[in-house]
Amino acid sequence: MKDILKIARKIYRTSNSREARRMVVFLVRSVLNKGKMDKIDEFFHKNELRKKIAEIYPFVYEQPTRAFFYAGSTIDARAELLFDHFEYLEKNFKSNIILDIYAEKEILLYTKGFENDKLDFILRFYPGLRKEGLLSLCLKLNGTDLYQVVFWIGEDDKNNAALFIGAMQGPNGNNAKDIVKHATKLCYGYRTKNLSIYLTQIFTRALNLQKIYAVTNAGYYANNHIRLDRKLKTSFSDFWKEIGGIPTDDVRFFELPLTEERKSYEEIPTRKRAVYRRRFEFLDEVEENVTKTVKDEVRL
Repeated sequence: MKDILKIARKIYRTSNSREARRMVVFLVRSVLNKGKMDKIDEFFHKNELRKKIAEIYPFVYEQPTRAFFYAGSTIDARAELLFDHFEYLEKNFKSNIILDIYAEKEILLYTKGFENDKLDFILRFYPGLRKEGLLSLCLKLNGTDLYQVVFWIGEDDKNNAALFIGAMQGPNGNNAKDIVKHATKLCYGYRTKNLSIYLTQIFTRALNLQKIYAVTNAGYYANNHIRLDRKLKTSFSDFWKEIGGIPTDDVRFFELPLTEERKSYEEIPTRKRAVYRRRFEFLDEVEENVTKTVKDEVRL
């Protein structure tokens, strides 16, 4: 593999001592795994689109060398994960959309306007998320991130095309709770945390993927590094169970439902039915518009 030092300099800011150390580690690992790095380099020189992806997003060389994505992953597994993901995008996404995403441009899937607020549904990616995935779906309220789901696309052990969630991130800041509370009120009492998964389910179905998997607490990538209780502010596994997820044979992953199960009107107290009706209308509107955007503007 040629130009590994040039690639390393694009990935790391060597003015930062920690980044400089990471660059040294990356170079050493690249030398020790030369054959595997050559295979990665060959993949990203197979055609012009892949060359452009690697040029604007050089982290494709770094991600396989670090303990990313999920606990217990190997360099071979991470390389295959990248290959599967980018092969899927190449076959199913418009080239300009792929390049825009990895150039850190946001793809607007839908905007819901309210009287004094705006809720955006975004497809995007940026290098700060690379430990946990290769794409993200983000909810924004008036330009501020609420929740985002970080994921990659691949196949499960039965060759089902699937979306794999590596993490779900919530809002930060002193007023995060107030922002979430306000957003929940706008969504007719529907939690924005659940809305982010609802968006992910819509996106998965719009791409005709067959399964959704999500890392458990045991599967979270940080288990490769330090104590998990220092990294997770909330339990992934508990939330996956809450929304209908079921354990798989691999303790690192849950399988999540492709669609959200709704209460029937008969199950809803009479005094709450008007609110639920508006909520369901809102969710149907989101699904219709996000699906249309994905099929018309994102997919080939």
